[in-house]
Amino acid sequence: MKIEKGRSAKLYYTLTSLPDEKLIEKVGPEKPVTFTFGNGQLVEGFERNLYGLQAGDDFDFIILSKDAYGPVDPYAIFDVPKDTFEVDGKIDEEMLKVGNFVPMTDNYGIKHLGKIIKVHGDAVSFDFNHPLAGKDLRFKGRIVEVIENN
Repeated sequence: MKIEKGRSAKLYYTLTSLPDEKLIEKVGPEKPVTFTFGNGQLVEGFERNLYGLQAGDDFDFIILSKDAYGPVDPYAIFDVPKDTFEVDGKIDEEMLKVGNFVPMTDNYGIKHLGKIIKVHGDAVSFDFNHPLAGKDLRFKGRIVEVIENN
């Protein structure tokens, strides 16, 4: 049975960014993951490259950033005044460390997760881009099983 819309596939893979081949995620054969195809929850390029494969097939493909999480949007990187994080007159300095992710809500009530990229004297620089924005992605793995969904 082949992977197609409405079916699920159990697979294992490694995901690396290019050109540095930095490991982003590894799902080993001892604990494969199951994905359902055609319901809009997967990156389109990921689905497209796996359609037609069946149990036992190996895969190795690259999804360009424009077809994955898009380019880095410079407008999604901006400063937030440090006093925004004040609670009872105090700022939790442990929370405001470079590399931390902080959930925030915009003026429309939509929640976003921002990564702290710099702490200034009176402001904090955040990057609200998806962590994989601007990265070309390489998936390499094997299809373990294809499942017909009812």
